[in-house]
Amino acid sequence: MNIEALKKLITQETAVAVYFSSPHCGVCEALRPKVEALFIEKFPAVRFIHIKIDKLLGISGEFGVFAAPTLLVFFEGKEFLRKVRLMGIQELQDKIERPYKMIF
Repeated sequence: MNIEALKKLITQETAVAVYFSSPHCGVCEALRPKVEALFIEKFPAVRFIHIKIDKLLGISGEFGVFAAPTLLVFFEGKEFLRKVRLMGIQELQDKIERPYKMIF
């Protein structure tokens, strides 16, 4: 996936979650399966995408991602939530639940 394809996907899909990670990031690797499982179990209509920022040069600047891990959640093409580094699964669920139920 390239930057243009990701931007297009964000505008075309009703809900998208993009998880950015970097190489040699222990927090990124430990947190990703938990975040991904949250979306699969609680928010199945949200399209979950994992981006390794070292594999897609320029993506960090394009989306304003300057630390890893970063989670961006978009509803109807607009950024709804941005969590950087420390994020609790319950906190994510609480923040996403209300708009998710309103849209879906």
